[in-house]
Amino acid sequence: MTDIEIARSCPMKDIVEIAKKLSIPEENLVFYGRKKAKIQNFKGKKQGKLILVTATSPTPYGEGKTTVSIGLTDALCHLKKNSIAVLREPSMGPVFGMKGGATGGGYSQVVPMEEINLHFTGDFHAITAANNLLCAAIDNHIEKGNALEIEKVTFKRCLDVNDRALRKVQLQNREEEFTITAASEIMALFCLATSLSDLKNRLGNIVIGYNRKKEFVYAKDLKVEGALLVLLKDAFSPNLVQTLENNPVLIHGGPFANIAHGCNSIVATSLGLSLADYVVTEAGFGADLGAEKFFDIHCRQGGFEPDCVVLVTTIKSLYYNGEGTFSISNLEAHLRNLFQFTNHVVVCLNRYEEDSQEDIEKVKKYCTEKKIRFCISTAYKEGGIGAVSLAEKVLETVEEENHFQLLYRNDLSITEKIDLLAKKIYHASSIRYTEEAKRSLSFLEDKKVSHLPICVAKTQYSLSDDAKKLGDPRDYEIVVRDIVLYHGAGFITVLLGKILTMPGLPSVPNYEQIDLDEEGNIVGIF
Repeated sequence: MTDIEIARSCPMKDIVEIAKKLSIPEENLVFYGRKKAKIQNFKGKKQGKLILVTATSPTPYGEGKTTVSIGLTDALCHLKKNSIAVLREPSMGPVFGMKGGATGGGYSQVVPMEEINLHFTGDFHAITAANNLLCAAIDNHIEKGNALEIEKVTFKRCLDVNDRALRKVQLQNREEEFTITAASEIMALFCLATSLSDLKNRLGNIVIGYNRKKEFVYAKDLKVEGALLVLLKDAFSPNLVQTLENNPVLIHGGPFANIAHGCNSIVATSLGLSLADYVVTEAGFGADLGAEKFFDIHCRQGGFEPDCVVLVTTIKSLYYNGEGTFSISNLEAHLRNLFQFTNHVVVCLNRYEEDSQEDIEKVKKYCTEKKIRFCISTAYKEGGIGAVSLAEKVLETVEEENHFQLLYRNDLSITEKIDLLAKKIYHASSIRYTEEAKRSLSFLEDKKVSHLPICVAKTQYSLSDDAKKLGDPRDYEIVVRDIVLYHGAGFITVLLGKILTMPGLPSVPNYEQIDLDEEGNIVGIF
């Protein structure tokens, strides 16, 4: 059966029953039908353990972080542990493009999967609307006299669709480019805000451009932050859904990890930790992007410390990163990176039917020799039962003494932070700044924003800035193409290599498979 057929074969419970597992009163739920709801004005009293699921460098179709995250949550519940998953919302760009969906797979899914993968509760639409209202306000101000003397506009329009034609657009008075909603600054600050008042403050602090004196112009200078907040008010409440085994899941926010910071919202993480003893979350793509940003941005701004990190890998990934030959090098590189942050790491092999026992034993032998906890997940095929051994390893790990640290201090310069990331995480030997990047760097250093963390935008397929450098690339030059301030979000984006903020569609997009059948059911999302 396909993922969507499996999802429909498993009966869902009324969302009120799911909320009861977390002691959430019905009056704190805003219903979107009877299978999903937003949680408003409620916080529990627990202080849960935080478990991050990340991965080795992915193949084009991913390595199953979401599947493992959901399976681990179900497995913890099988072991009678109070557990919840806290995940990101899927972007419709990849749903209609290559991936076809992002709600797990097989018997390890969140449901209703087709609704979550499409409009869900409208959060992405609200963020898109707020973003583009701000753009309209900027151009209206310029049209009506430009009292702020805006000379250059830096804030971009967005859309939750992969559309390469929007990478360059001619407006009435200037050329502009779109970003995809998941890479927009409003998505980023939405996910990093801790309250509605903090959200309003961050919206007002968006730098929309600069004036003739090269001074920043902010969104609050247009007196638009209140209107933006109104558009985002309902979206800011986390969404409650369930796994196929009827265990609770919070899904909220969806920044990309190769362009943005790749984590669900801080309010959802905080809420999850207050509701359950064990919170399973994920950070997008490989650990060089997802996990690093989870630590250095999400945890830094949210005040979190992960109690365990699960590093997911697959035999397929190890062959892909060995360019057709089995190689442990990429797994080893990501482990080396993670141990710079924490000693609490578990390696999980997400097993496929075609995996040979010989290859599995190679991974197990490597971990055993390095004294790293190792287990196999078959959650895709078996649901929570297939991840029980992983859950047991995680439970052992979280009880041990944790030594967690961030990669860099706030007070380092922008170049010092980039240097640390390039050499300690991407394993480069040198960095080259383009002339455009040098100008941006000089401008931002003059504006005294060096204290902000760095969010690197680069390819997800390699530890380097070149998708063709697989495995564990060393002794190469990283190219910093440009540096962009996301002042409202509270970080500085560094664009490496050829990364683009508006993806394109593949040669055979998944939208060709998506349709309604004769009974009116959605098909083709997988």
